[in-house]
Amino acid sequence: MTTVAKRGKSSEEKPLEIAVRSCSGLSEFASCIEIERAVWGSADVDIVPLPLFVVAAETGGQVVGAFAGDRMIGFTLAIAGVRGRKPFLHSHMTAVLRPYRNRGAGRKLKLFQCQEALGRGIDLIEWTFDPLEIRNAHFNFRLGAIVRRFIPNMYGVTTSPLHGRLPTDRLVAEWRLRSPRVRRALADKRPPSKSRSKEFVRIRVPADFARVRSTNSEDAARMQGEVRLEFEHWLASGYAATGIERTDDAAEYLLEPWADK
Repeated sequence: MTTVAKRGKSSEEKPLEIAVRSCSGLSEFASCIEIERAVWGSADVDIVPLPLFVVAAETGGQVVGAFAGDRMIGFTLAIAGVRGRKPFLHSHMTAVLRPYRNRGAGRKLKLFQCQEALGRGIDLIEWTFDPLEIRNAHFNFRLGAIVRRFIPNMYGVTTSPLHGRLPTDRLVAEWRLRSPRVRRALADKRPPSKSRSKEFVRIRVPADFARVRSTNSEDAARMQGEVRLEFEHWLASGYAATGIERTDDAAEYLLEPWADK
């Protein structure tokens, strides 16, 4: 579950010094929960509790904080797992407080997460995101992640106003840290465009879905259902989402045939 939103840059904004490090101790884990509440606005039933932060930190997961001075302004929580007999990390949450978004904190959190995982011999990190949150999609693809899995209503209907009482459909971002694709992305080298390929598939999503969700729940549910069917069909057909492009009134996911590479 990733929440890293864009915000227009102000001419008065000064460069922000952000330090990123692993968190420890109950007070820092409690600060993560304060950020969690501020970002998602969920009721207690949907808040990840403090004991899970403790367990993640003690069992091979990650709790990583972003700090502006002494203040924690963002965090990442990852849980250790095993896939194909190899360890991996499921990055369950990444959140940045609104006044600090679009200032590099989210990317710094992910870069630290990557280096810490590689230092322990872990080369796969996964996380989920809403296919209709195109800013998060753009952020994820710029890291070099790809998508080959779709999970309908993964977390059930939550109390967060960000979810609008809709099913929590999620794409699974797959971040293979040693792959050439990720190495290029982390070096700010864009992969070559394949948008002219005959095998390229596009899935169109609205650019203003948050507005639709807040004003017309029936239209929002219909749009979500259409996008769900498209992803389920193409991912089951061996395609992977590898990018997203903005148009004037929408965005288009870019999918291409993908064998294990």
